[in-house]
Amino acid sequence: MKKTLSVLLTAAMALTMGACAGKKNALETIKDRGYLIIGTEGNWSPWTYHDEKTNELTGFDVEVGKEIAAALGVEARFEETAWESLLAGVDSGRFDIICNGVGYTEERAESYEFSEPYVYTRKVLIVAADNNDIKKFDDLKGKKTANSTGSTYAASAEELGAEVEYIDTFGETITLLTQGRIDATINSEVSYLDYMTQHPDAAIKIVDQSEGESVCYPVKKGETELAQAVNDALAELRASGRLAELSEQFFGGDITNK
Repeated sequence: MKKTLSVLLTAAMALTMGACAGKKNALETIKDRGYLIIGTEGNWSPWTYHDEKTNELTGFDVEVGKEIAAALGVEARFEETAWESLLAGVDSGRFDIICNGVGYTEERAESYEFSEPYVYTRKVLIVAADNNDIKKFDDLKGKKTANSTGSTYAASAEELGAEVEYIDTFGETITLLTQGRIDATINSEVSYLDYMTQHPDAAIKIVDQSEGESVCYPVKKGETELAQAVNDALAELRASGRLAELSEQFFGGDITNK
């Protein structure tokens, strides 16, 4: 009986060890299937958007995502979804990585593996051109703002005591602002600059701004091999000058250094 029990336990342990040994990490899975699944919005210029003439998906994060996939030796495949679904998509395994200007926060770092920062952006406070009441972030208490659900910008506005209306795109936000339906918005400086390039007569202005903040690429918690591979790819892009080149192309300046 004891010998039989010992044999059964040994067999069970062997099966368990075999199962563990056979389980692949995310990086191995990606290389085996031949493509990297990238989650992105596709409607947030200049980070990720569709070209007006060709309708092709492009933008800074889209092009960097392609470079990362190439460094891994695989194809880049993009899946577009609303901002609030991106992080959940990593959790569920729908996406391998998010390329969508995700700001680093300590709270997010508890749930995801983050790459090293690849660009640094500033939050800006945007109001209508004729608004002289709101001059700094602290003036948002009791005011109405608009942002994407789950964004760091929305969180910042709420922390400052603002009432946040949730929308999908920066363009919608500015429409609400110029129509007087909201008082202000906290958003990305580069998104503002890109919008003003396309709409130079827009009656909006920046009245306050933050210090530079880290933007990183998140992958699923525990997938350290994938996070390191992304870091290695970014390091190569920095060293070759390609990262700065893409920043100049889409942002009109190099924001890859703090």
